[in-house]
Amino acid sequence: MRTAYLDCSMGISGDMTLGALIDLGIDADAIRAGIESLGLPGVELVTETVIRGGFRSTKIHVKHPEQHAHRHLSDITRLIEEAGALSQSQKDLALRIFAAVASAEARVHGMTIDSVHFHEVGAIDSIVDIVGAAIAFDLLDADQILCSPVPTGRGQVRIDHGVCTVPTPGTAELLRGMPLADVPVEAELTTPTGAAILSVMVDRFAPLPAMTIESIGYGAGTKQFPARANLLRVFVGQAARTPETDQVCLLETNLDDVNPEIVGYARELLTAAGALEVYSVPLQMKKERPGVMLCVLCRPADADELESILFDETGTFGVRRSLIERSLRVREPFHVDTLWGPIAGKLGWAPSGNTIFTPEFEDCARVARASRVPLREVYRAAEASFLNVLDTMEEDEDGEGHDHDHGHSHDHDHGHSHDDHSHDHDHGHSHDHSHSHDHDHHSHDHDHGHSHDHDHGAAEGEQTKERPEGDGSHRHDG
Repeated sequence: MRTAYLDCSMGISGDMTLGALIDLGIDADAIRAGIESLGLPGVELVTETVIRGGFRSTKIHVKHPEQHAHRHLSDITRLIEEAGALSQSQKDLALRIFAAVASAEARVHGMTIDSVHFHEVGAIDSIVDIVGAAIAFDLLDADQILCSPVPTGRGQVRIDHGVCTVPTPGTAELLRGMPLADVPVEAELTTPTGAAILSVMVDRFAPLPAMTIESIGYGAGTKQFPARANLLRVFVGQAARTPETDQVCLLETNLDDVNPEIVGYARELLTAAGALEVYSVPLQMKKERPGVMLCVLCRPADADELESILFDETGTFGVRRSLIERSLRVREPFHVDTLWGPIAGKLGWAPSGNTIFTPEFEDCARVARASRVPLREVYRAAEASFLNVLDTMEEDEDGEGHDHDHGHSHDHDHGHSHDDHSHDHDHGHSHDHSHSHDHDHHSHDHDHGHSHDHDHGAAEGEQTKERPEGDGSHRHDG
């Protein structure tokens, strides 16, 4: 399958992303045409070949007249919707990135999304970075997008609201659920725009997979660091479908003096609180008492809350806790058409390439009730419909990837719950990740370090540009 891998060894910003994708071979003229259709006067996208840490890379500059517009999400939405040269998938992707930023700012400042108004991200260079990245990812047409752990940098930066510790509040919100890396650099390495792009675009975070590399793009940040190349690398190539892996926490407690109804009630609470799986195993305990082992699989971040429920509801005197690795079948949402209408389910692949389809019980039950037919007939019809679809898919397949044409769209939760991790592949990958900052003692721009041709252009080292009002978000040029 066609795979793109983002190597964020020195963080990520909007201009670094766009630079890497253009360096990769994405048509810069197609990006310029899309940006021109936004109707922003005097805007020019300029690419430059620069050296970062001894390596050739592409640096993006956005030239435009001085402007002081503060835009709301509705203003940016109107600009994008009216851009005639953008495809619908490109518009959707750009809007998702902006929506991710607005959502993070709203949470940080305790306001509604509609009331958030963007300072830096609403600036022309930030709009260009986000829209340009949306166009580039759409043209890249990858089946999956993977990413390395993300370094945030260290230290403090000045934003519209004063001095903040890295990562700043807006960026931290956007990084929820992503694995972070510690790079000992006193600078903001990942900007709000960069974090937003990741949140929308990335299917999962993992090491560089086994793949045949076709091309590599290098996007340059603004700042120069001693002994470190301030670059974002993007690898594109063919990778086999392999099981996904993640780490989960296993909580266990043995119970031999609890009413079974209490165990059932505890299971309901644990599931509602975010447990990935709750199950029980019968035990024969000391003094020949029958008992039960109550087991909870959860994300490590949820372990404390779920453990408290076990203590409170069961009265247990001890809970065992362990971190375990698990492998997950690659899967994505899928639907089939039946006599009674569409049935949702999951499409999965084994490492061998064998494909399975599992209808969703709730959807099958809904159809069975509405049509007054036995549930088993609905299951059989869904499975038979999938076999017909599979024959067509295998005919279209080129041996390296699956043709996903069933209304799937990439949906990334950044909480990356791999238990429900389903990716929708529509070859238009609408993902959400945005902002980058430039810190040069200026206010920050969630636009991944766009370098401006005016006094507000921030130098990469200090990656500080004006940010959305919510966060004074910084711009980092990598």
